[in-house]
Amino acid sequence: MTRRLHIDWTACDGRGTCTELLAEVLVEDDWGFPLARDGSPRPAVPAGLEAAARQAVDRCPLLALRLVQD
Repeated sequence: MTRRLHIDWTACDGRGTCTELLAEVLVEDDWGFPLARDGSPRPAVPAGLEAAARQAVDRCPLLALRLVQD
């Protein structure tokens, strides 16, 4: 199963913590909000980056990130 990141846009305020911790998957837009590098609405998390993804989810101050399974 593939794990993906779900970004809750209503909760996110663009602090950029997730993009710093998961730079391989996310980039910041001009206002600091996370975007998937591949342009998808729910970016896939490669198996080797699951620990970094969990850290990004855990450190999101507004709980705007979740890891979901396909």
